Amino acid sequence: MSLPTPRTMSPSKVATFRKCALAFRFSAIDRLPESPTPQALKGTLVHRALERLFWNHEPGRRTPGAACGELGEAFSEPDTMAALAALELPEKAVTDLRRDAEQLVAGYFSLENPDEVNFIGVELGLEANVGGVRLRGIIDRLDLTSTGELVITDYKTGRVPREGHEHGNFAGVHYYALLCERVLGRRPVHLRLMYLREPVTISVEPTAQSLAGLSRRTEAIWSAIERACASEDFRPKPSALCGWCSFQSLCPAWVGGIRAG
Repeated sequence: MSLPTPRTMSPSKVATFRKCALAFRFSAIDRLPESPTPQALKGTLVHRALERLFWNHEPGRRTPGAACGELGEAFSEPDTMAALAALELPEKAVTDLRRDAEQLVAGYFSLENPDEVNFIGVELGLEANVGGVRLRGIIDRLDLTSTGELVITDYKTGRVPREGHEHGNFAGVHYYALLCERVLGRRPVHLRLMYLREPVTISVEPTAQSLAGLSRRTEAIWSAIERACASEDFRPKPSALCGWCSFQSLCPAWVGGIRAG
């Protein structure tokens, strides 16, 4: 009997299938819980603080102090407290996590003046049919320029990739551009990755050709997912990314935390 095929996916799930089909099965089909990490929680908190900065503060009041206050509010939310409890971090680690999150939020103000941002949506959810799958994404921020053009901004809390490796980090935001084109009928003129730690902004311009190619690749990936579900053939793909995988204990390519073979 074939496995059920998920009908709605995020760009990150599409990327997971490309990286490792077995990890995709565990997360998207079996829906096994993934282990929380301090890095993921920190990223969530920083995104939450910047989201609240724009929703809760008018231009002229979007200050570093206001952002720091919103970060404090994000730390006190029940979901955050539950996540910290699940991580079982020592007190010093929690303090370090909070200090690092504060530095990341402060880094944002080195990249732009939030008072000058004309945003349409923050943490904006969009959903459309792409290549046979219902694709759903959440855009960190969608802005409107003074000339009426769309710009997608995506916050990054990790390191800037090495020269020549930037393309991988733009894969997700290209999907967001495709969703804007399908849902809003307009292609964004710029996709911006804001690396808050450095701080550095990297920008690219999506084209009609690049988005058409992305749609074709998505259709091909979706066909591969359907074939894998029909045959129940999801193979592991060991790589350097395995060190961050939550499913090592279930993976036949790993035994006791050591790669088999």
